[in-house]
Amino acid sequence: MKPIKIFLVDDHFIVRMGLAASLNEESDLNVVGEASCIAEAIDTLPETTPDVAVIDLRLADGDGFELVARLAEDHPGVRCLILSVNTGENDILQSFKAGACGYLSKSVERAELLEAIRSIADGDTYFPAHLRSILDKGIARPELTAREFGVLQLIVEGHLNKEIAHQLNLAEITVKQHVSAILRKLGVQDRTQAAIAAVERGLIHLKK
Repeated sequence: MKPIKIFLVDDHFIVRMGLAASLNEESDLNVVGEASCIAEAIDTLPETTPDVAVIDLRLADGDGFELVARLAEDHPGVRCLILSVNTGENDILQSFKAGACGYLSKSVERAELLEAIRSIADGDTYFPAHLRSILDKGIARPELTAREFGVLQLIVEGHLNKEIAHQLNLAEITVKQHVSAILRKLGVQDRTQAAIAAVERGLIHLKK
């Protein structure tokens, strides 16, 4: 059988080098290319015709699931595995919706990474049980609107309804309605719980 051809996308050279060295030790795996960002991947990946693309979620020019969506449209034969330090609900959900066939934390053991790549190349999906549980909950939960995301961002930043209304040029009663909808959709009881859930699930990323 021909080796499974793998393309690596990660903005850290050392990570790519380590992954390539580890994967190439396997007789049925062959790293055929690598890129540090989305633009570079789009330019160079087609020439290598990989079976599986292993993609980091946070890249210099965008999120990994943006690349997954692009590949799903332009190169549907390439099956994508997200390998990331981020395991928040929103990250997993967005990757799945974009067309990722699997998702793993970078803390994963080597044996499971190999299993995931082989399973995905064979046509299966690979989401470990704890990530599948997160994904299932996210799929079942109503999505926030763009406006609700904006309100939630300001809640996380600690703003009160009156301040949010001023910043978004909304009536305060409208903000209260948005907050109520956010609490309901997130399945929480108050603003503090909403802020915690937003960060833990990866819906809102704290500004550094």
